Order: sequence, then C-alpha cells, then structure tokens
Amino acid sequence: MTLSDIGSLLGWKIPSGYEGEISGINTLKESVSGEISFLSDSKYEKDLATTNASCVIVPEAKAHLLPAHVIPIITEEPYLMVAKLSKLFAKPVVDSDREPSIGDNTIIYPTAHIEKGASIGAHCTIMAGVYVGCNVTIGDNVTLYPNVCVYRDCTIGRNCLIHAGTVIGSDGFGYAHTKQGEHIKFYQNGNVVIEEEVEIGANTTIDCAVFGSTVIKRGTKIDNLVQIGHNCIVGEYTILVSQSGLAGSTTLGRNVVMGGQSATAGHLTIAPFSTFAARSGITKSVTKAGIYGGFPLMEQKAWLKFQAKLAKLFHV
Repeated sequence: MTLSDIGSLLGWKIPSGYEGEISGINTLKESVSGEISFLSDSKYEKDLATTNASCVIVPEAKAHLLPAHVIPIITEEPYLMVAKLSKLFAKPVVDSDREPSIGDNTIIYPTAHIEKGASIGAHCTIMAGVYVGCNVTIGDNVTLYPNVCVYRDCTIGRNCLIHAGTVIGSDGFGYAHTKQGEHIKFYQNGNVVIEEEVEIGANTTIDCAVFGSTVIKRGTKIDNLVQIGHNCIVGEYTILVSQSGLAGSTTLGRNVVMGGQSATAGHLTIAPFSTFAARSGITKSVTKAGIYGGFPLMEQKAWLKFQAKLAKLFHV
C-alpha cells in the first residue's frame, strides 16, 4: 500500500515525497527500499544514518540523523505507532493455492491437518491432531507427535523429533502501551527456523520473530515446558532443561547448557560453552564461558560458598 493509504487508514499526517508502495516493516539495519522502519530504543540510533528504509517512524529530535532520501514520520511514540501499523501488514493464516507436497513413505494420520503451500519431506511421521501451517517446510525423516502445531512459514530441518503439544511459530509477546494503559498488539510477521538433528520436548513453545527468524540451530536438545521468545538464536548443540526460558532477542552461543527454571532477560548474548545451574537468573550478557548460578548471577562455586555462609549466619 502507499503512504497515503496508510495515512488514511490510521489517521496519520504523512509527509509528501515518497510515491512508491510500502511493502512492509523492518528493522533499521535490515530494511530495504520500499519498507518502513522505526526508532524506539536509543541503542539502535547508530543505524539511522545507514538505513535503506524509505520511511522511518522517529522522534523529532532524531529525524536529522536520517539520510536525505529517507522520509521521517514524526511522533513521540514510535513503538505505539508502528504497533498500529503492524496490523496492516499482518499475514493471513492461509494465502497459498498450492496443494501440499508430501514426500515418499511419509505417514500422515487422518486427523492431522496440512495447509496449502506446505511441503513435507520423505520418511516423515505426522501423528494425530498435528497442524502444519501454510508454506511450512519440513525436511526428511521428521516425526511430529500428537497435537504439535507448526504455524505458517516455519521451517523444520531433517531428522528432527518434536514431541506432543509443542507449538512452533506462535506470536511473540509484544505490545505497545498507550498513555491510558491500553495494550496494542505488535503483530509478528517472521517465522521459526529449526535446523537439522533437533529434538524438542512436549509442550514447549517457540515464538516466531517480529521480523526475520527465530533460529534453533543444529543438534540442539530442548526439554519439556521450555519457552523461547521471539527473535532468539539458540546455538548449535545447546541443551535447554525443563522450565527454562529465553526472553526475546537472546542469542546463545553453541553448547550452552541451561538448567531447570533458569532464564534470561531479553537482548542478551551468551558465550559458547556456558553452563547455568537450575534457577539461574541471567540479566546481563555473559562474555566468558564458565559455570554460573544464582541470582544475581555469579560463578557457581562462589554461589555455593555464599549459600553456605548464609546457612551458618542464620544457623540453618
């Protein structure tokens, strides 16, 4: 749609100067011509000068940082404005007329539902109550146990096992908030990419990305009841134990181990080969591999000594 279309639908005052169509929303760094981007966090301010977006929703004080060819859309509430805009670009549940493609020797139970546009490889087993969404791609030798749900556009690599009740590609938890305390949904238009040799336990949830992909890399093993937020990247051969959780945009290096009920805050980077004991609370990026525990997070040996001293202090 055009900028004038967007302005009419949302009641915005849109500056003149760009007559082309707007194809979608993206980050400042990844935007291309024809897309709208936004600045809602000062740590991404450095990307204003190099963005390829055609228009950027931005506070007036930052508009001068944009390249000359980029049209600023001025607001003091950019995140709220782009949340409202995201609804206009939300994908329909099904938008393909192509019949599903099913590989040789694949077994699909009668109560499974495969949407149009989906592609399933050879030697797969799709069990009772499974839902495979529009344009999903599943590689060879994949087993989806009962009631697994795979939302549209997601990708599952070869030799994966996904256990009962797991949901792949559900919306990330993203809302903008008005001054009156209302919550405006930020529609999630990305997907989930699961690479080869991944096993995912029962009733785990992996959210799709806002833009781009949430990625579970090769060889990762995920227990039951794990939550992975939108835009996370889980490195190769990582182990996530039951009830652990990753907030959005967390990046784990390869061979990270997270114990039961351990969790990260969002937008963190975790060094490869790091291990976190059960109930670890990770609020800052970890740059050095080690064995960590506790809250606030510290090296596990220090945490155990601290607990021993507390026990003596209180005569426990």
